[in-house]
Amino acid sequence: MFALVTILAMFSEVSASGGEGGFTHFYNEYFNIPGFEAWKFLNLAIFIALMTYILKKPLSDAFKAKREVIRAELIKAEEEKNVAVARLTKAEANLAQLETEKQNILERAKAEAKEEAKRITDHAEQEAARILQQAQADLDRIEAQKRVELRRFSAEESIRLAEEKLRQQIDAGTDVRLVKANIQEIGGLN
Repeated sequence: MFALVTILAMFSEVSASGGEGGFTHFYNEYFNIPGFEAWKFLNLAIFIALMTYILKKPLSDAFKAKREVIRAELIKAEEEKNVAVARLTKAEANLAQLETEKQNILERAKAEAKEEAKRITDHAEQEAARILQQAQADLDRIEAQKRVELRRFSAEESIRLAEEKLRQQIDAGTDVRLVKANIQEIGGLN
């Protein structure tokens, strides 16, 4: 803005003096370089100043609105973060609770396994005792049967040996005499 005022001040000096002094001299000295056309820069500066003046309010309103949208999004993101942290805390608490529950289940399973092993051991001991008693009863029964068979065999063998001894001692004459004695005992021959 200061540059524009300075240029206008120099231009007014040149108009007032009516000669080639002031602005024309300044222009020829500093701005009359081939390819350097100051009026383009002047037009650009004026255009930028006007655009800034015209767009300042709408742009500032748009920037304020965008700032509010960003602020609202940040607040919403913070709330979502808090909700996510709460969920994470709850999930971690559940995980810790699951770990404790797992330990409790393992302890209960170990206790039940010990009780089951004790019950199975007791049942096996009772079954072994029952089988032992049954085996002993079977042995006693078989022993009694064998004794009866042995007595019978002993009696039969004793009778057979006695018969054999008697047959050796009895000859034909003794046999006739015994038969006659038995017949007389019965009552004789009819």
